[in-house]
Amino acid sequence: METRYRRGAGQGDHRRVTRLFLRAFALAAAVDLASLAADWDIGHLVAKPLLMPLLAAYAGSRGAPRLLIAALLCGWGGDVLLLVDADPAFLAGMASFAAGHVCYIVLFQKHGTDIATVRARGGFLAVVYTVMLSTTIQSLWPDLPADLRVPVACYSVLLTVMAYLAAARMGRVAGIGGVLFVLSDTLIASGVADWDQLPRPDLWIMLTYVAAQSLLVTGALGERRLPGAAYGEVRSTTP
Repeated sequence: METRYRRGAGQGDHRRVTRLFLRAFALAAAVDLASLAADWDIGHLVAKPLLMPLLAAYAGSRGAPRLLIAALLCGWGGDVLLLVDADPAFLAGMASFAAGHVCYIVLFQKHGTDIATVRARGGFLAVVYTVMLSTTIQSLWPDLPADLRVPVACYSVLLTVMAYLAAARMGRVAGIGGVLFVLSDTLIASGVADWDQLPRPDLWIMLTYVAAQSLLVTGALGERRLPGAAYGEVRSTTP
């Protein structure tokens, strides 16, 4: 009985830590978005670098596989690099996000639904995402700086593959996250191409990005997708 009590107390402590990470992430996201809405640069500079480490800590406390943690930390690298207003930093940030998409792609291939289910819906989704990719690249290409056209196109391919696999193999929640990631990065690319922007473009970019990463994590941690990631359960985080 004493052993069961200690085990229950330990699980309760673990749940509290998990909730703490999630609340800290939500608070950092709220501060970041509010700072962008209020045009308060210091708040954005402080809050943005906290987002992905806190989300990764939450995912890790849920027993997330290393590939999911790696994807989020690559996103953190991209977040920090994109705070620097310089072309080399932009390219490095894009490379960091691209590495994160590779992690997501491998994760979704390993832990997605069975192949029969993918075949049932994958063909239609493949057409939709292929059309979306080709339309985006063709539209942006003439207006992008010449030295960024190929890197943006290559990045867009990786991003679209990630979003397709999220929808085809991981279900609706992750699929919406993938679409929002595409939308967020398309907003960034349209700014680089010097297209007309919505008011407070950085706010919309971060809003869709934070939602995208949150939904990808939620979808990836679904118990039917990753059985070892049940709430409050501590497992080895193998890739």
